[in-house]
Amino acid sequence: MSKITIQKIGITKLDTDAVVNAANSGLWEGGGVCGYIFREAGAEDMTKACNKIGHCDVGSAVITQGFKLPAKHVIHAVGPRWTGGKQDEAKLLYSAYQKSLLLAKEHQLHSIGFPLISAGIFGYPLEEAWKIAIKSCRDFLESNPDYEIDIIFAVLDERIKAVGEEKLKEIKHSLI
Repeated sequence: MSKITIQKIGITKLDTDAVVNAANSGLWEGGGVCGYIFREAGAEDMTKACNKIGHCDVGSAVITQGFKLPAKHVIHAVGPRWTGGKQDEAKLLYSAYQKSLLLAKEHQLHSIGFPLISAGIFGYPLEEAWKIAIKSCRDFLESNPDYEIDIIFAVLDERIKAVGEEKLKEIKHSLI
């Protein structure tokens, strides 16, 4: 049975079919989660793979090998930069999660690790980022009931984890 969980763990430590990189549209090695994933996967190999793809639109996702990571694949999802909420940020963030999950399904991947996309250096407000992340994942599970996938959010901070767990409970209870 598919499920959504939140763990206090570095995303590169997850032994899942895929982990998601909070990528930039140029697919370059960046800071934050992106830089961490590139370094742990092997920056040279990841850079070559991303250069072959070349670009990814905001709100979309592309896939590469995981190289030296425990995860077999990396899905590079480009979330929006927060500019106050008037530039379709919510729609684009929702789409980044949806496109990541659709790529996982297309490649028959049954476990995926997400960071909290756009909530770091892209400045998305924490509670809103969680709400969109969880709603997008829940919507995917509901619209793909015959596809089994474990969705894990990997966070490093206890406060971020607690906010995510609260939002997860709120969204689950809103279904009853």
